[in-house]
Amino acid sequence: MGWASFFLQGLRSDLILVSLFSIPLLAGIGGSALLFYGTKRVTDFWLKADQRWTYFKQLGWFPVVGFLIFAGIRSTTDHRVANPALFAVTGDPLVNGLVINSSWSVLHAIYNLKHEARSSEVYGKMPVEEMLKETKLWVSAAKAASETPLRSWHEASRTREEPLNLVIILEESLGATFVESLGELAVTPELEKLKDEGWWFENLYATGTRSVRGIEAVTAGFLPTPARSVVKLSLSQTGFFTMASLLGEKDYATEFIYGGEAHFDNMRLFFTGNGFQSIIEQKDYENPAFVATWGVSDEDLLNRADERFTELHQSGKPFFSVVFSSSNHEPFEYPEGRIERYDTEAATVNNAVKYADYALGQFFKTAKSRAYWKDTLFLVVADHDTRAYGNELVPVKNFHIPGLILGADREGKKIKTIASQIDLPTTLSFSVPRKRPLLEFTIPV
Repeated sequence: MGWASFFLQGLRSDLILVSLFSIPLLAGIGGSALLFYGTKRVTDFWLKADQRWTYFKQLGWFPVVGFLIFAGIRSTTDHRVANPALFAVTGDPLVNGLVINSSWSVLHAIYNLKHEARSSEVYGKMPVEEMLKETKLWVSAAKAASETPLRSWHEASRTREEPLNLVIILEESLGATFVESLGELAVTPELEKLKDEGWWFENLYATGTRSVRGIEAVTAGFLPTPARSVVKLSLSQTGFFTMASLLGEKDYATEFIYGGEAHFDNMRLFFTGNGFQSIIEQKDYENPAFVATWGVSDEDLLNRADERFTELHQSGKPFFSVVFSSSNHEPFEYPEGRIERYDTEAATVNNAVKYADYALGQFFKTAKSRAYWKDTLFLVVADHDTRAYGNELVPVKNFHIPGLILGADREGKKIKTIASQIDLPTTLSFSVPRKRPLLEFTIPV
């Protein structure tokens, strides 16, 4: 009797849905039939006409047709080809999908299947309990059997009445190679000055050699896998944990600020689907002072970031922003007259790093005078080093990157513990003071 009742309830729900959507459904079918009939009537006489082009006429039209097909495939006049991320205009994947040609979407999904292999297939099998024991992580038997055995709670080091704003400044290709105090070149004098004002990580390492690896690690605390980065994998475009999705639930305004085109590396699709409420990219800058191949200069980027932080702080709402630089990227273009060159030739990586460092220093000089400074915690970290090279299996020194936490009421401290980019978001913890949750950094054990 119970199954019969369940079946009838389900049938009733289906009938209600059919009745609700019957008019749009029938109208769509009827409209499609009329469009097909009208198209057939219009084109019938063309199809039946016996027209034979001469060889030279066909040859003359061939490049025109070829260009139209190429333009249709490329779908944009920008210097990067169109991809699904270009059309991610909302946080709703259904709305974003409606913008894209459905046939193309199916073919693109089939093409992407070659990148969707499970990373776990690369490794051997081991019981969870044994794995946790080998990694020397103490986990109770009950927790080991749960879906989140490594989930833990860390109390904040101090409490505040109001939550802190959080800003992550992700510096493109800024490896420890360019930081004198970490043992290499002296091309980051501004960062050297700032390191004494906050928590300076002396042994911080990147998880990879591409920007998407740094993004997944710093914004989601996600471990690198042999598969593609989750920024690009299909099943992680919605419902994937990021700091933005967590903080958005805590009534934070969440934003990604970039100087280039946000659809590059699928960033726009990943961010809009996973908690970032708004995105600022190259097209959103009015009269930027300098535009390079990869977008506006770091000065334009950080000036816009300063404007946004001021606006958000005045609104009284806490905010979380990821600011991603791009000036330190080949072909190393930057505005003249800002720095004393490290190399004689202008377009070199050392000079580009020095300019990126200059822009960072100028930003913090301004930020310290702003009202948001006392309520904002900044994390400055590289996405990866400029490159990994050599004959070592894992050239560890080329994964060494600088990391700095400063702002709010941070005091100077040097962190000598070996750490990774994935440790940075997990150092965030909440406590519950009298009014609302608090966002704070704590150093993991």
